[in-house]
Amino acid sequence: MGDDRVKNEATEIMGMFQVLPRLVVFDLDYTLWPFYCECLSKRDMPSLYPHAKGILYALKDKGIDIAIASRSPTSDIANIFLEKLGLKSLLVAQEIFSSWTHKTDHFQKIKQRTGVPYTEMLFFDDEDRNINAKYMQPGLQRDRLRDTTPDMRIHLYYL
Repeated sequence: MGDDRVKNEATEIMGMFQVLPRLVVFDLDYTLWPFYCECLSKRDMPSLYPHAKGILYALKDKGIDIAIASRSPTSDIANIFLEKLGLKSLLVAQEIFSSWTHKTDHFQKIKQRTGVPYTEMLFFDDEDRNINAKYMQPGLQRDRLRDTTPDMRIHLYYL
């Protein structure tokens, strides 16, 4: 399925809701892309999960800000991959650093940088230990966007 088709379908899904988050935060490894950054080199050409780019552009078109919260120990590789994939310009914040704890520090920095309260954020991650709202299997897909929002309205990342 092409990026434009996914984008249009994601936009249609978001149109079903009266309230949308101001900021959507994504993990990287096994959420936006199907690998761990530390297993690749800067010279590699990364790829996203098939629906990821279309969903990201749909969020942007709806005026919803996008941020990254990743515990990758190789932030240099993650940043290069975001650049290679043309995603850096979509992001209002990116917190990519290794941590032995949950992503509390990441979210505090994102909140400080954006001014968006936690109650207006939606977070996607493949690790259930990082989430107090909705666990998803690895890989951002259009159907998961649909599955996530109806019962949840806005699911929040509470610290």
